[in-house]
Amino acid sequence: MVESAKLVGDEARNNNFPDYISKEEVNRLPLIRYKGEIHLVDNESALEKAVQSLEGEKALGFDTETRPTFHRGQTYPLALLQLAGNEAVYLFQLNFLDSLQRLIPILSNPDIIKAGVAIHDDIRKLCEITEFEPGGFLELSSVSQKLNIVNTGLRSLSAIFLNTRVSKGAQITNWNRRKLSHAQINYAATDAWVSLKLYQRFEELNLLNNHK
Repeated sequence: MVESAKLVGDEARNNNFPDYISKEEVNRLPLIRYKGEIHLVDNESALEKAVQSLEGEKALGFDTETRPTFHRGQTYPLALLQLAGNEAVYLFQLNFLDSLQRLIPILSNPDIIKAGVAIHDDIRKLCEITEFEPGGFLELSSVSQKLNIVNTGLRSLSAIFLNTRVSKGAQITNWNRRKLSHAQINYAATDAWVSLKLYQRFEELNLLNNHK
């Protein structure tokens, strides 16, 4: 289940955020990059270690990556699932894991927030791999929409709320590769980590309330 964030009325009205930010303004901001631990998960042993680490988190940044398509009607399944905790980011290479079954207790747990942007299709595609009942997912763009902010993408939200710029340089690359490039790894980890930072920023600003 994807939860919509509820804004605390007075706090929302008292925070002054631009309702629009241009690409030019975004490009003038300093580039943000995740510099912490990154774990690639492509086997069952690594999966077990990742779950043991993540199941104690209260909130996670959430994102996925899919091999891009260049022809009409062509689609690919999810290739990568990213979950960012406070101490590390885990990149699950879905094509090389037998099942997502071990992750279901995290993906279904309403007490572990999985925060991201434009996550509805990501969740649907995860359910196509392994059927589960989603719980604790939070769509961050619902916050900006209630603030009447036009830009709702991750890059725009990072610019508006964190005063930083997220690189999109590795977005259109082959995420099905077993050996991901350094640029891909950094890009994927940063996106999930920024989602976590946005969630934490929204908490600091008292923009979230009762998203159970």
